[in-house]
Amino acid sequence: MIAIVRSVNSIPENLFSLHQEEEKIRLQSLAAIQADERLLLHINITESVMDVLDSFRQLDTEDEDLRVIQFLGIRLFNAFASALKLMHSGYYQKSALILRDVLETVFLIDHFGTERASIARWRQADKAARLREFKPVKVREYLDKRDSFTSNKRAKMYSLFSDLAGHASMEGIAMLKQKGSEDIYLGPFFDVTSLDATLGEMGKLAVQVGENINRFVPEDRRKSNPSMRSFYAIKGYWLKTFYPKAFSRILNGAL
Repeated sequence: MIAIVRSVNSIPENLFSLHQEEEKIRLQSLAAIQADERLLLHINITESVMDVLDSFRQLDTEDEDLRVIQFLGIRLFNAFASALKLMHSGYYQKSALILRDVLETVFLIDHFGTERASIARWRQADKAARLREFKPVKVREYLDKRDSFTSNKRAKMYSLFSDLAGHASMEGIAMLKQKGSEDIYLGPFFDVTSLDATLGEMGKLAVQVGENINRFVPEDRRKSNPSMRSFYAIKGYWLKTFYPKAFSRILNGAL
């Protein structure tokens, strides 16, 4: 028997080959997005809110509670950047896994925006106390009660991300296939249906993030902040395209 010993003195060639395939898929993804006005809107609203988060983290403040929101904003920026990288390269399931973290984080920020005193409790709590009040299900229950929601939409959305990407499940296998194929992919692959679905969810989350971060921007800086103005301009176009009834209600309310 001949023993095959691989060198451990250099980076394995397979990793370079994997990267080349990822870059090939990235170009396919960017071309597909550029050719679709809907996908362009989703990626533009996502980039816009990342710009808002970058601007927000630069606010000079001694307020420890506001610093917590800045920290969470940095977490969200990194999450969007990572999710985009994975999605462009053909790792749709792992991109969706990161989007579940975005969902969880924006729910927490929404909680903090309603009850500012809860920020201090969160940052000062030990792990046991933090989980008692702020574990994801508790935050969702708090928001549903605040909004008088009885349909468990937040829980259903969290469960969908968990089933498709967060946990090993039969449902999650669907994110490892191209549309119309039963083949399960190992590694990255290009699929415009998966790209559309992942980027669509990203766009929805970006809108929520921008709205909730805005609640913590000092009043005198909201209208003068170019990042925030750009976000709201793109958001209006995004709403008009994907949720025309909601856009009409907002427009009529403004008038």
